[in-house]
Amino acid sequence: MSAMNPPIIYLLPIAAVVMLGGCQGRQDMDNTNDSFDSPDVLAVVFHPRPERAAPVSGTQFETLAVPVGRGIEVGGRFYAAGTNNPTILFFHGNGEIVADYADVAAVYTGLGINFMPFDYRGYGRSTGRPTITAMLQDAHAVFDFARTWLRDRQYTGRLFVMGRSLGSASALELSAAHTNEVAGLIIDSGFEDALALMRRLGWRPRAGQAVPETPFRHKQKILTYTGPTLIIHGTQDAIIPLADAEALHRASGSARKQLLRIRGGGHNNLMSVGFDEYFQAVAGLVRPGGMQPKAE
Repeated sequence: MSAMNPPIIYLLPIAAVVMLGGCQGRQDMDNTNDSFDSPDVLAVVFHPRPERAAPVSGTQFETLAVPVGRGIEVGGRFYAAGTNNPTILFFHGNGEIVADYADVAAVYTGLGINFMPFDYRGYGRSTGRPTITAMLQDAHAVFDFARTWLRDRQYTGRLFVMGRSLGSASALELSAAHTNEVAGLIIDSGFEDALALMRRLGWRPRAGQAVPETPFRHKQKILTYTGPTLIIHGTQDAIIPLADAEALHRASGSARKQLLRIRGGGHNNLMSVGFDEYFQAVAGLVRPGGMQPKAE
């Protein structure tokens, strides 16, 4: 792959919180648990912003909307590479919106990959208010929508799931719940120890508030998924340390897994620091035949 001028995606520091169990992310939104959807936690986790009028761009896309609750929908886009090509269902970081990925989408389609990014509630064109419960619940609705939407339009390629930073929670949620339907998992700058991350960013439980015991269960979820798995992380990430990526890699239940360390990469500049190796690794995962076992 020839070198290109990479787009730079910026992300606000994220924190994550506890989920009670494997099915709890799909509970009715009227039954949220204040231990992980409390205002003090949500103020740190989510930084939503609306989508402004997009500049004229040569990258064509279809606008998507998924109903996720009473009068609430989350928005996304679909950038087409071909009906027989693989598709990446993508979940972004907490300071980003789908519209930020227009330039990145052109890289994916140039590699022959359909690119399908989605926002969270309150982000971009989406309505509603973001919460941890909603984010995990909505990931399932988005996945179901994506499969049906692609099938109805005769897109026959395999479906991969990818999450960046906060989006790693949605990607891991789906890979664990749909192990036989997710063709491959890609984690970019993802977290393993959510409680430690919260504390690094300054969150402290309020007086009388119980300290969360199980941060998202990411190690359990990645153990459940046995398909091809790619974890990408910067060696100089000061927000989510490389140790989190190494822990996820060790816990992964896949025999076809790779940990790509971008030397000198931080949390927000992996594409500018390691553009070629980043996208070569992604292309290697989704190409026909998938990723081969690789020793670490």
